[in-house]
Amino acid sequence: MRIPRIYLPLELKTNHRIELNDRAFQHIIKVLRQKNNSRLILFDGNGNEFSAVLDEVNKKNAFVNIGERITLETESSLSIHLGLGISKGERMDFAIQKSVELGVTEITPLFTEHCVVNLDEKRIQKKLHHWQGIIISACEQCGRSVVPRLNTASTLLKWADTISQTCIIFDPLAKATLKNITPENDAINLLIGPEGGLSTKEISELKKKDNFKAIKFGPRILRTETAAVSAMTAIQLLWGDLL
Repeated sequence: MRIPRIYLPLELKTNHRIELNDRAFQHIIKVLRQKNNSRLILFDGNGNEFSAVLDEVNKKNAFVNIGERITLETESSLSIHLGLGISKGERMDFAIQKSVELGVTEITPLFTEHCVVNLDEKRIQKKLHHWQGIIISACEQCGRSVVPRLNTASTLLKWADTISQTCIIFDPLAKATLKNITPENDAINLLIGPEGGLSTKEISELKKKDNFKAIKFGPRILRTETAAVSAMTAIQLLWGDLL
């Protein structure tokens, strides 16, 4: 049986005893129904991972004893910043989840001209909290001990002004392919539009920036969630850790 992996944003040290936070308690005790002496793996999101054992389980809290540090190489040598057009519900969730599994380093949700999701400040904060949960769950599932950074939502062109290194945008009219790109300092930026795609105006504005490279990615138009997964896979195959 697979040992549950749990994210705890705390200082984790061998031979320390700590209390599970509310999220970990709900998942480990209420959902997985783990008991005293059950084995766990804890990670802090910064690359530190430890074996652990449930030491005390009560109705409202539980404690663990932290064991030896675990050394695993699950992070890609390639740093990938994904600018992701905000899409409806499950499409956005799927793109974020799979990007984490494929090794994304940083994600910025983007408002674009064709974005069909209207979010005020209160709702965007709820969405960010929801997406952060998806990122953490994906890390727990796929074996990553470093939690990718989730930035606050931004408009596309405002975000583009902050990008200094190469950024890939997909354009069916482009002639260049991914093989014509070379990552700088093992880092690459990737822009994926929402389900409505990027507007002609947005693509035109981005092409004015020397570091934004228009790439043709196959002969077919992909859905936003398919494009994110396919592009991440191709990038990791070319320059990352997928063999």
